[in-house]
Amino acid sequence: MKGFLRFLQMLALGGWIGAIVYFAAVVTAGAFAVLPNRDLAGAVVGYTIGGLHDFGIVAAVIYLLAAIALRRSLAAFARPAAIGVALMLLLTLASQRTVIPRMDALRSRMGSVDATAAINPLRMQFDRLHGISVDLEVAILLIGIAALYLTTREATAVKPAVIEIPVEPPPKTRLK
Repeated sequence: MKGFLRFLQMLALGGWIGAIVYFAAVVTAGAFAVLPNRDLAGAVVGYTIGGLHDFGIVAAVIYLLAAIALRRSLAAFARPAAIGVALMLLLTLASQRTVIPRMDALRSRMGSVDATAAINPLRMQFDRLHGISVDLEVAILLIGIAALYLTTREATAVKPAVIEIPVEPPPKTRLK
């Protein structure tokens, strides 16, 4: 059972990290390279980041539930890797629930982000929020890599053997 729980942790965390890398390297780059304008590319990226965040939330829940099951205690949350995954979850929720909705509202008010002048206050707010969004994703990725390393290290650590030495009571002596 422990092996399966460790597998779930590594699958969830590895999948999440892989999804972030794929999103940044392929989806985002591809959308801006292939689509006819930056507004359409931004719409595709905005849509897919929602899926990435949903995936991350599910992965975090799976990881943390497996951590609790492994330790058979809520003390599992005190482990560095679990703290990292919880932080990743919080950053993901902040991005999904706060930053992205604000960006979407600004995008709809501007009509076209690309056609809006860089000195326009709406565009300046959008660009600032976009920078925060990117910073959050980078932080989630870096914390995830550290958490995966710690999880792997813990799973492969050699546990010291417990050597039991039987203790025999001393022989009874007769007193005269």
